[in-house]
Amino acid sequence: MPENEESNTRSGRKPPKKSHPLLKIILLIISVAVFLTGIFAYKLYSHAGDTITGMHASIGNASQKIQQKKPFSVLLLGADTGADGRKYKGNSDTIILATVNPAKNRVKLVSIPRDTLAALVGAKPRNMQKINAAYNYGGTKMAAKSVSKLLNVPIDYYMTINMGALKTVVNDVGGIDVNIPFSFTSVWTGGQKFKKGVHHLNGTQALAYSRMRHEDPRGDYGRQLRQQQVIRAVLKKATQPKILLKYKKITRDLAKNMRTDLTFADIETLALNYRQSAGNIKSDQLQGKDAWINGSSYQIASTKELNRVSKMLRHELGLTAEKVDNAEVYQNELNPYFDGIDNQMFYISNDFTTTIAQ
Repeated sequence: MPENEESNTRSGRKPPKKSHPLLKIILLIISVAVFLTGIFAYKLYSHAGDTITGMHASIGNASQKIQQKKPFSVLLLGADTGADGRKYKGNSDTIILATVNPAKNRVKLVSIPRDTLAALVGAKPRNMQKINAAYNYGGTKMAAKSVSKLLNVPIDYYMTINMGALKTVVNDVGGIDVNIPFSFTSVWTGGQKFKKGVHHLNGTQALAYSRMRHEDPRGDYGRQLRQQQVIRAVLKKATQPKILLKYKKITRDLAKNMRTDLTFADIETLALNYRQSAGNIKSDQLQGKDAWINGSSYQIASTKELNRVSKMLRHELGLTAEKVDNAEVYQNELNPYFDGIDNQMFYISNDFTTTIAQ
């Protein structure tokens, strides 16, 4: 053994380790990446908070269901403004009541046909109209109260978005993939041609696809299913990590076109405690029968159907079933011979008007 090695061994000292420049560089790169990620996360958090604050608009007492991590309901309203150059307030031609249950990790979407007969809660004199008129007549507050009364289900939150925003948001996420059930040309919404099968749609195409109803043999019910299909596709794209790189544009576009009573704290809690529910979305529809009232076409939901949907939604919210008792049930009782097929005439009692006061 060489003398110097023997001396080191006897004294208990170890030879000095060799320096690894590459390891230091890697650690430096990782440190910088973590630092930059932290800055990005902070900016994302801060910008999102400012944006959601700008979209916030209360219509009553704020619900605490999300903060309490309980099942909750949210009314989704798509107003027929912001597309085709429309500037007026318009009706809510998309009406979807969603329930979110964190214990079951499930979201339920129930579409309500825009032509469904309903009492406009808060209207004076007492008024029964197509339910999509509630938004035009009394804003989001009346729309929420009218849907709640129609189905005997509490509405905890709302989100209103105009139709033009759908085109913008779909473009922001890079388009969506949908399985088109049949081929058609959207004559009434721009003349776009759609072929059966899975296709990638841009914003303009997605808007036309979700609005078309005249070419659909199922009419408004077919449109409702396509609207739900588009919503699911957008949610799927929006949860991809690469979308974070576009967060500023997406949130800026949403701020211009959406209003909600969800707070930033609610959005945080949803992201942390409800995100698994978004992967399990079930769809349903309130079914109606064809009817004519004062020369206008309507959809009449039977008392049995109102109770079916009410029971299902209340179950999703952890509530016991209750019999629906409202103006619609009352009118159904006054029209015992109406069947929506051989007899499509439906009469409204004199204690309600069917015209909008100007």
